[in-house]
Amino acid sequence: MAEVSTDTTVVVGGTPATPSPGHAGIESQVPGATTSVSSVAGATGGLAPGNLVETAIDEQLFKFESDDTPLMQLMLFAKRVNIDSPEVQHFAIDEPRATVTTTAACGDGTTDTVTLPLSQADKKLLNAYTTVLVKGVDGYLEDGTTVDTGKDLMLFVTKKSDSSDPVAIAVNGSKTNASDESTLVPTIPAGTELVILSNAMSETQEQVAPDLVVPQPQLVYCQKRGMNSIVSDYFDAQKKRIPFTKALIAEAQIRNFKVKGNRSLWASRARKFYIDTPLGPEVVYTTEGVRWSIKRHLDHVGKWTFEELIALAKMVFTGEDVPKNVVMLAGKNFIQNIQCIDYSKHPEVQITVKTNPVGWKVTAIHTVFGEFEIKHEPTLDKLGWENSAAVIAYDRLVHYVYSAEHKKNEKVEGREAKREATLVWDALALKGSAHIWIDGEGKCAATGTDTFIFWDSETAPTDPVAGKVYVLLSDCTEIDEAAVAGTMWVATVSEGTTTWSEYTGSVTAS
Repeated sequence: MAEVSTDTTVVVGGTPATPSPGHAGIESQVPGATTSVSSVAGATGGLAPGNLVETAIDEQLFKFESDDTPLMQLMLFAKRVNIDSPEVQHFAIDEPRATVTTTAACGDGTTDTVTLPLSQADKKLLNAYTTVLVKGVDGYLEDGTTVDTGKDLMLFVTKKSDSSDPVAIAVNGSKTNASDESTLVPTIPAGTELVILSNAMSETQEQVAPDLVVPQPQLVYCQKRGMNSIVSDYFDAQKKRIPFTKALIAEAQIRNFKVKGNRSLWASRARKFYIDTPLGPEVVYTTEGVRWSIKRHLDHVGKWTFEELIALAKMVFTGEDVPKNVVMLAGKNFIQNIQCIDYSKHPEVQITVKTNPVGWKVTAIHTVFGEFEIKHEPTLDKLGWENSAAVIAYDRLVHYVYSAEHKKNEKVEGREAKREATLVWDALALKGSAHIWIDGEGKCAATGTDTFIFWDSETAPTDPVAGKVYVLLSDCTEIDEAAVAGTMWVATVSEGTTTWSEYTGSVTAS
């Protein structure tokens, strides 16, 4: 079990703590040191007690700005949920599935009922009295003998079999005789997409089975974060004579506290472990960073084209989980690439600067699919992800709060000093599948995610990555006759043979 130092002794006298340079090389950082006259003197070039007089201190230097910690501001802006445990069962309920896919061929044109072969998860979505559109299979006119070319077959689910498979009849199938009441179900190939429509009830019917919503639970840990500020009584007295006040010091400490917390919100890994403390073994929780929580990843290294930006907008604003508004929190190199796209041939695209609901000045790019709000996230630069970005939906965030931010003031026992402690215990969790991580570093971690890549060629990939979704920017008949620009395809590689199938949903293991 790890041993963690709990020493809170305030060192009085002796050699002042040696300051370390900050990001810009200014030696203004004294990690772990109290705010006393001697330590501040060490951090400011040896100014002696009584000489801490600065006539032109920039008070904005230490001011906390929300622009420095965008993700934390989004968390504070998100829906707040008070909880009674640091371990939360977070249910990421997506919008209902619109389609299911057959796992085998069914129907032969000779029977009036068919048992739909679906995966264990898909079969739960089709209750009795549901109507289903069979894509790619033509129905028939009312005479039951003339194919209604281009108009899909529709099924009506009558019941569930003993193994919970949906049993259906054809609404517009074929007939042996034009006067027959029932119609026959034609052959439905394996891999056929079935679109779930509304239910259809009989004349006197009032009750149907409730819609099945199966939330996916995810264990979320709330992380307890704290900040201690210890100020000697002597310094507290000195500050009355000088403009370098305790308030400015507090702002600097809060800003540092928020910036570090913002890094954790992005990159921390969820763990639960025990440490030894003076009160015995205690649990430490670390939360899961948003970077690892996003389930859709887009591989994209280097410059962007206008066509790729539109394809990204289509991915975000169409599908089963469509957000109302999104913000793209981006590293500096990513923003440069987006800004340098040639928009001259597309005057219909509007680029404006506006203030968003959070209060940031953002660059808004309006496309026919929806609008991107682009915001620089300095934390991504610090984490080495300056070529990457995250598309985050405002209305798909939850802020779990186990203990609200609070302060505690006390005298340090045996010392002429005061301690002010700031504590917060919370976590940020994502809802739905609208969020997208755009990996520009070339190190996309695809485990447990749906991974996408743009493909702009009429030639199929020679060495496709199994499970990766190829978003086509050009027609590619080498993949399939139906592989036109705008569609998405997944490769399955088995014994050196590549089989392509159109992407219709998640490819990750459930």
